Amino acid sequence: MKKVFVLEDLCCANCGAKIEEAVGKLEGVSECSVTFLTQKMTLEMEEDKLDSIREQVKKIVKKIEPDVEVIEK
Repeated sequence: MKKVFVLEDLCCANCGAKIEEAVGKLEGVSECSVTFLTQKMTLEMEEDKLDSIREQVKKIVKKIEPDVEVIEK
């Protein structure tokens, strides 16, 4: 399953890379890509783990970049 999240107010590409690396290691995520210019994160993941992954993504983003809002598309 492919899912896109908007990382509103992402301030730098380095933070995007950190988020991409951390989220990519989550169980159930097979691929993670963060594009700084569009402020979008695209995940390829197991559909049955969507709720768990969504919550973990929000925690990771808040830890790395507290001012970023995660918006599900």
